[in-house]
Amino acid sequence: MAKGYKPKKLIVEGEQDKRVIPEFIEANGISWGNKKEKAIVYIDSHGNDQFIDADVISTELKASGLTHLGLIVDADDSPSGRWESVRNACLKSIPNFPKKLLETGLIHTTNGIKFGVWIMPDNQMRGMLETFLAYMIPDTSETLWQYAQEVVKEAKSKGATFKEVHSDKANIYTWLAWQDEPGRQLHQAIKERF
Repeated sequence: MAKGYKPKKLIVEGEQDKRVIPEFIEANGISWGNKKEKAIVYIDSHGNDQFIDADVISTELKASGLTHLGLIVDADDSPSGRWESVRNACLKSIPNFPKKLLETGLIHTTNGIKFGVWIMPDNQMRGMLETFLAYMIPDTSETLWQYAQEVVKEAKSKGATFKEVHSDKANIYTWLAWQDEPGRQLHQAIKERF
């Protein structure tokens, strides 16, 4: 096996996901590893959903020594549409790929490789990583969280130019701006247990 090779690989949409996932793992009591070479899984970010492609999936599944491959994608506005895209990309390599995604996500074994799919936030609802993170906001911050959402709606009504599909991003970053210290990145907020 080549130096630095990882038999477990997770493909995510962006750099934000790539930084957040190790913090989740650590927060749940699993040591991630203090160096890239010692990490329990290799995370690759492809930018948006460029990896939802039959040739990319096929190539990844043929990697020498691979034992696990996972995909995490945002549902955005259509969880069923995202699942259909993932399914279509996987059918070339996994002909018996399920037609429906379970609430618990997918773990499917193909040619001895465990293949998993998670559609953020919960395999059912519209949303993204930030939608999922909103569920982590402590109950003690509920009043401030509600207010952050109201402020974001008001800003939109006054001409804020973010896309409606990105409201959850605007909400979470507004809430984070009001923490001590303002401007924390998502992975830092998890690490510091915001």
